[in-house]
Amino acid sequence: MIEVICNLHIHSTYSDGSGDYSNIASQALDSNVDVVIITDHNIRVKGLEKVIERDGKKVLILTGEEVHDANRMPQKNHLLVIGCNREAAPYAYDPQRLINFADHHQGLTFLAHPFEYALPLFNETDISWESWDVDHFTGIELWNGFSEFKTVVKTLPQALYYAFFPENLPHNPLPQTLARWDELLANGQKVVAIAGSDAHALIYRVGPFHKKIFPYRYHFSAINNHLLLNHPLTGELNADRETILTALRNGCSFIGNDLLAPSQGFTFTAENEENQISSGQELSIQNGATFRVSLPGRASIRLLHNGTEIEFVENADHLVKTIVVPGAYRVEAALKRNGGSRGWIFSNPIYIRKDRPGFR
Repeated sequence: MIEVICNLHIHSTYSDGSGDYSNIASQALDSNVDVVIITDHNIRVKGLEKVIERDGKKVLILTGEEVHDANRMPQKNHLLVIGCNREAAPYAYDPQRLINFADHHQGLTFLAHPFEYALPLFNETDISWESWDVDHFTGIELWNGFSEFKTVVKTLPQALYYAFFPENLPHNPLPQTLARWDELLANGQKVVAIAGSDAHALIYRVGPFHKKIFPYRYHFSAINNHLLLNHPLTGELNADRETILTALRNGCSFIGNDLLAPSQGFTFTAENEENQISSGQELSIQNGATFRVSLPGRASIRLLHNGTEIEFVENADHLVKTIVVPGAYRVEAALKRNGGSRGWIFSNPIYIRKDRPGFR
C-alpha cells in the first residue's frame, strides 16, 4: 500500500476563508500533505483543480463543497460534497434529496461536524447534524478541528491560549460522534470516517492588534486523513483525482493526529487462509480471521467490534487478535499527554462477513 496524506474541509476566499487557492497551495507545499480538498460554502468552484509542483514536491488541489440550507435558521445539516460533477447547493433544503443528487453525479457525501457545541463568546452557533433519518451517505466527519476549538473553549483566556498555542488543541473526537458512528456500524451500515480541518485562517482584530487564528499551515500539520492507495499518485490530474476519490469512498484510510506524533506507517490488517485486507475492505470467513495492528510508536491500543472494546494493550506498538464473529472492527490508539489521554490514530473499519461478500 502507498500512504498519502490528505487534508480536507478547507475554506478559501470563495466563501469565508482568508486565503485564495494559490495561498493555500503554497502553504500545503510547505507542509507534509499530498492532497488538499477545498470545500467552500454552497459554491462549486470550477477550473482550479490542479497538480502543483515546487522544488521537487507536488500537491494535488481538489475542490468540493460544504452545502447547507442558507434559508434555515438556526443553521443545521452541513454536508461535505466531494467529487460531484454538478452544483449541489440547490438541493440543500432537503438533506436526503441532496445526498441522492450527489450520489447520482458521482459525489461523495460526509455529514459535517455531526455533533457540535455553540461558542457564544464569538457568536458561533451549534451547527450539528439533525436529519439522522437519511441514508446512503458516504460517511461522517469524525473529527473536526474547528468544532474541537468550540468544545474546549469556554472563556476568553482559554481562547487566547489555544490561539497562540494551537499545537495543544487536538484532544479527541467528540464521544457523541464516536458513539453514533459505532451505532451505525453495528446496524450494518458501511460508514466511512474522515477528519476535517474546517480551516478558515480567520484574522481577528482588536484595535491595533490582529491575529490569524489557526492558519492553513497549522491545519496541514494537525489532524489528517492518511489514504492507502494501490499505486502512487502519477501527477496527472484526472487519474490522481479518481484515485483519491476511490480511497475516500471506500474508507481505505485512517485518521492521524500528526501534531501529537507522526502517524505515518500505521497498519491494520485482517487475514484468513486465503486473503489479507486492510481498512475499508471486506473479508468473508468460515473459520475465523486474524487482525494485526502495527504502530510507528508505542501507545495504548484498542480493538473494537461494533463499538465494543474486545482487546486493549498499553505501551505497545503492535496487537494481534484472532476473531470468529462477523461485524465491523476498528482500531484506536492514544498517547498520554499533559496528564491525560489524547487520541492519536483512528482507523476506518475492516468488515468481516460470514461465508459471503456483500455488505449493504
